[in-house]
Amino acid sequence: MSNQDWQGKRVTVAGLGVSGIPAAKVLHGLGAVVTVVNDGDDERSRTQAAELEAQGITVRLGDGATLPESTELIVTTPGWKPDKPLFTAAAEAGVPVWGDVELAWRLRGRDGREPAPWLAVTGTNGKTTTVRMLASILEAAGLRTAAVGNIGVSLLDAVLGDEKYDVLAVELSSYQLHWAPSLRAHSAAVLNLAPDHLDWHGSMEAYVADKGRIYEGNRVACVYNAAEKATEDLVREADVEEGCRAIGFTLATPGPSQLGVVDGILVDRAFVTNRQKQAQELAEVADVNPPAPHNIANALAAAALARAFGVEPAAVRDGLRAFRPDPHRIEHVADVAQVAYIDDSKATNTHAAEASLAAYDPIVWIAGGLAKGATFDGLVTGAAGRLRGVVLIGRDRALIREALARHAPEVPVVDLDRTDTGAMSEAVREAARLARPGDTVLMAPACASMDMFVNYNKRGEAFADAVRALAAESA
Repeated sequence: MSNQDWQGKRVTVAGLGVSGIPAAKVLHGLGAVVTVVNDGDDERSRTQAAELEAQGITVRLGDGATLPESTELIVTTPGWKPDKPLFTAAAEAGVPVWGDVELAWRLRGRDGREPAPWLAVTGTNGKTTTVRMLASILEAAGLRTAAVGNIGVSLLDAVLGDEKYDVLAVELSSYQLHWAPSLRAHSAAVLNLAPDHLDWHGSMEAYVADKGRIYEGNRVACVYNAAEKATEDLVREADVEEGCRAIGFTLATPGPSQLGVVDGILVDRAFVTNRQKQAQELAEVADVNPPAPHNIANALAAAALARAFGVEPAAVRDGLRAFRPDPHRIEHVADVAQVAYIDDSKATNTHAAEASLAAYDPIVWIAGGLAKGATFDGLVTGAAGRLRGVVLIGRDRALIREALARHAPEVPVVDLDRTDTGAMSEAVREAARLARPGDTVLMAPACASMDMFVNYNKRGEAFADAVRALAAESA
C-alpha cells in the first residue's frame, strides 16, 4: 500500500500498550483515521489515551468488544484472543485483522530502500536467547542488524526508523504469527514445541499451526529441531519458495543438511560444498555461554540461520563468544560453600524447567508458583535421578509435591507454606541446608511468578539477593 492508500482509511487498533500505541501513531502519521479500543479503563490506560488523543487519535476505553462504525481494517496487539467479540464482528463485516508484525511487514521499504530481510525465530522456549545470539553473530560478521519483535523491541520502529539495516533478527510469538498472514521470511526456525498458551489458541493443534506459519514462503532455509519430529513436520507442510532447504540442528553428530556437535565442536554439514563428506567447524561448545544442552541447541539454531544468510564460520564463533545471556536465564549467581547457585527464573513452564534440570547433577531444586494448568509428572519423572532435594514455594506447589510423591518419593521435600516475597530467602536457606559440596541449587520454578512477584525478573532478583546474603554470612 502506498501512502495515498492510507489517507482517510478508517483503522481500528485493538489494545494499548507496547504494540498498540506505536501502531496507532504510525497509522495516524500515514493519514489514516485511527480509533483505539481498549478493554481496560485504569489510570495507566487513561494516561496513554490522553497522549494519543492529544495527537488527534480517538480512544475508547472500557469498550473493546464493539466494532467502530465504518472500520476498514483492524490492527491488533498480540494479547487479544481470536475469539474476542470484536473479531467476530469484524469477520461478519468482512473486515481484515492484522497484527503489529503484519503491519510492519506491509510497511517495509516505504522509503524506497530495499527492505532488510528477516531471519525469524519462534518456539515454546529459547526464542529470545536464540535471537540475541543470532544478532551477535550477524554483528560479528560486520552486518548492521537488530534483535527485534517479541523480544520487546518494536518491529515498526526497526522498519520505519532512520537506521538502515542489512538484516533483522526477529523473535515471533505464536500470537504474532496468528495475525501475520503475509509474512515471508528469508529463513526461519522453530526451536521446539510444547503445550503453552492453549487458553489463547484453543488447542495444541491450533498453537502448533500458528507456530508453523513462520515457515510459509521462506526463501532460503527452514531450520528445525531434529530431536522434535513435530518441527520437521511443519517444514514438510509449509509452502516455501523453490529451492528453500530444510536444515536440522541436533546435539548429536549431524547428518547431511544438519548442524550438530562432534567431540565438543559445533559443526556444519548443511552449508558446505559436499554435505555427504564434508563438515565445517564453527565453534567450540565452550564458546556457548552457558554451555547447557538447551543453550547449545539455541546456538546451533542461531548459527544455522546466520549460515543461511551467508555468514562465515569465524563470525559464528566470534558472535557466540561475545554473546551474554539476559539475566535470570540459567544465570550463575555465586558459589557458596562449594555449592553453585543458578537463577533460571525465566523457566516459567515445565518445558523450560526440563531443559534447565537436564543441565545439572546433582540438584537441589527450588520450584513452584502459578502452574497455568500444567501437570508435573513428566517433568519430575525425567529429573528424579538428579534431585538431591526440593524446596517448594508458591500457590500451586502442591501439584509439584504430589508429582514428587508419586515419582520420586525418596527425594527430601521442603514445602514452604507461604506466598509472600520473603519466602525466597527462606527457600534459599532450606536449599543450602539440603545441598552438599559439588551440588547445584537451581531455581527453575516451572511456573509463572505472579502469585508472589510482579514478574519473573523480580523473582530472580529475590533469589539472587538471598544467595548473596547467604554468601556474606559464609564469608
